[in-house]
Amino acid sequence: MIGRRVAVILGTALLALGIGATTAGAWAPADSATVHPGIQTFTQGAQCTANFVFSDGTNTYLGQAAHCSGTGGNTETNGCSAQSLPDGTQVDIGTGHPATMVYNSWNAMKRAGETNPDVCAFNDLALLRLDAADVPNTNPSIPFWGGPTGLNSSGTQVGDTVLSYGNSELRGGVTALSPKQGKSIGDDGNGWSHDVYTVTPGIPGDSGSAFMDASGKALGILSTVAIAPLAGSNGVGDVAKEIAWMHGHGGPGASIVNGTEPFTGPLLPI
Repeated sequence: MIGRRVAVILGTALLALGIGATTAGAWAPADSATVHPGIQTFTQGAQCTANFVFSDGTNTYLGQAAHCSGTGGNTETNGCSAQSLPDGTQVDIGTGHPATMVYNSWNAMKRAGETNPDVCAFNDLALLRLDAADVPNTNPSIPFWGGPTGLNSSGTQVGDTVLSYGNSELRGGVTALSPKQGKSIGDDGNGWSHDVYTVTPGIPGDSGSAFMDASGKALGILSTVAIAPLAGSNGVGDVAKEIAWMHGHGGPGASIVNGTEPFTGPLLPI
C-alpha cells in the first residue's frame, strides 16, 4: 500500500511538471498504433494535424490547435475575440470513434475574461479526449523523429534548431514531405510564440502540428502561416505556457506524454 501511494504521488508530481507519467508498456507499438501525433484531425470538415498525446492519469487526449475549430475567417487569430465551436464538439480522428474536444483555449479565454494581448494572440491549444476504444491503440511518439523527451520551458534563441511533422491533406499523401527541420528566428509575444523557418514551411492542414527542439523536448504547436513581414515563416505557440495557462484556468490537469521511440535527432547540421 505504501508503494502504491508513493507511485500515485510521484505520478501526480510528474504530471504537474509536464512530464508524462504513463509507462511505455501501456502504449501500443509505434509501428502499429492508429492514434499518434501527426495524424489528421477533422473538425466539422476542417483538417488539421494532431500534435502531442496528453494524459491526466485517467484520460488520454490528443492535442490540436484551438483555431482548428474556429468558426470565423482564416485571418481571425485573436482567441479572446474569435469564435470557436463549443466544448463537447466531436472530432473525426480517422478511427471510427470520434474524439471529444473537452478543452479549447479560445473558449476558455473568453470565459476567463483574458485581456493579455500576448495570451490572446498565441494561446492556441485544444485537447481531444480519446474514446476508450482508441486508447489501447495509441502511441505518443512523434513520427520520423521519435520523442518527445520532455517539455521545453526556456523557449528558443535565434538560430536554434526546430523539428516538426506536418500532415496536410494538400500534400496528397506524400509523407516524405511531412518531416521538417528548421531554425528559430526569434521569440514573439514575450515568449508566447516562436517564429520559425523550416524546410519545407508549414502549410494549411499542418496547423496544430508538434514542434520539438534539437534535444527532442516539446516546444510548441504550429499556429500561423505568415505572409508578411516574414513570408514563408510559421508562428509556433509555446506549449509550456499554453499548458500552464490551461492548468491555471480550470482545464484538464493533463500534460504531454513522452514518446516510447528514441529521439533520432536533427538530420541536417545544427
